[in-house]
Amino acid sequence: MLTPALILPPEPDERWELAKQMGVTDAVIHPLEIGDGKTHWSYDDLLGLRNWLEGDGLSFSVLEGSVPISDRVRLGREGRDEDIEVFQRFLRDCGEVGVPVVAYDWMAGVRWARPEAHVESRGGSLVTGFDHELMRGGPDVDAARATEEDLWEALEYFLEAVVPVAEEAGVKLALHPDDPPRPTVRGMTRIVRSVDAYDRVLDAYDSEYNGLTFCQGNFAAMGVDVPETIRHFGDRINFVHFRDVEGDADRFVETWHDDGPTDMLAAMEAYDDVGFDGVMRPDHVPTMAGEDNSNPGYHTLGRLFAIGYMRGLAEAVEAGR
Repeated sequence: MLTPALILPPEPDERWELAKQMGVTDAVIHPLEIGDGKTHWSYDDLLGLRNWLEGDGLSFSVLEGSVPISDRVRLGREGRDEDIEVFQRFLRDCGEVGVPVVAYDWMAGVRWARPEAHVESRGGSLVTGFDHELMRGGPDVDAARATEEDLWEALEYFLEAVVPVAEEAGVKLALHPDDPPRPTVRGMTRIVRSVDAYDRVLDAYDSEYNGLTFCQGNFAAMGVDVPETIRHFGDRINFVHFRDVEGDADRFVETWHDDGPTDMLAAMEAYDDVGFDGVMRPDHVPTMAGEDNSNPGYHTLGRLFAIGYMRGLAEAVEAGR
């Protein structure tokens, strides 16, 4: 069955202890700042963090966020081969340290976008939202001139180069959907925005090490049946973001995990049906009373609620087998 996990900071604080108190033993490391001018974590960085986590009873299960994939790689620009070599070395380092999953994305120029960070939800809690009308206009950057063909060529070239290394290293790749899953965001072309697009990605290199991050909110925004789509991808799901949204790819708001349009119990049943035994973490949680909303979607109290909800759903599925 799935393993509930939490994003934890790369240095210990009360969140490490709260995770263990809830029975969570798996850490997803999502470093926003690396520091010292580094572009990615070195072998020593990874080894040191793994030892620190394991010494405190936690497992370093997924690394996402700050992975060394440059826009030169995503756009297929000159210099990408040198940058791909950096990522290949990074995968080997992760394998040697024992990090089993690396999550990445193919969003060039503009990453995940939320122009609304103070949308009021249940009981005065705050959630984030996306509105395409608030994101019109785009910066004059190289990514804005990329076509879908450019991005597909670059992604397929990347997969041919890195999936064999991932297989050798024993590190599963998990491609996150474009967030939001629109054809463009601020003029930047997006391609990882549909089930058909993922089928093309998975067919480009047929390997369990070439898989996806099943971010439920993004698939909900695509307008698909979430449980059915979980079954469609099956064992190519290497990592899960447990979340939900109300709306579509042009306009949506995040919801409480128990209060969105997706049947979350049916989703959990689908993960069980396909034999998913990987890591699942809550994502984009509400900001609750006493929290300052300085990091919208990623404060602690909503994640505690979500972990309890996820565990309850998983137990219900097990009881109904």
